[in-house]
Amino acid sequence: MAEDAPDEWQQDQRRTYTPADSEHELQYATYIHDSGDLRLRIAPASLDGDDTPGYTLQATTYPGLEFSESIRIRQVLTFDRCLSLAERFMDLFAAAYDGPGSLEEGLEYAFDRTKAAGAQNPPPGVGTEGIDDRRD
Repeated sequence: MAEDAPDEWQQDQRRTYTPADSEHELQYATYIHDSGDLRLRIAPASLDGDDTPGYTLQATTYPGLEFSESIRIRQVLTFDRCLSLAERFMDLFAAAYDGPGSLEEGLEYAFDRTKAAGAQNPPPGVGTEGIDDRRD
């Protein structure tokens, strides 16, 4: 995946591990935009407190700063599917991002085009009136 990521994105972390209470191997990956203002995380849904199986794709604006915000983009069953969604999100964000002033527009553009096909309503905690309402 790192070789397929757009030039503006770098793989930050990627791990495979087996939790102590399971026999199933899980994966975790993060990617960061070259601006440093946006990070994507692919992680087991259980890390976010969900009792459902699968993986969550999450975006965090201004990671590491006290005013950082995270939104859940999508939850799917397998790591590979989540990875392909992350790749799509990175491509879409790169197409709309034109510097720090366009972070929110790029995020909204990629989010809207990565959500589940046929989804009428945004996921819980995600508003429809702009990115400020899209907080977890």
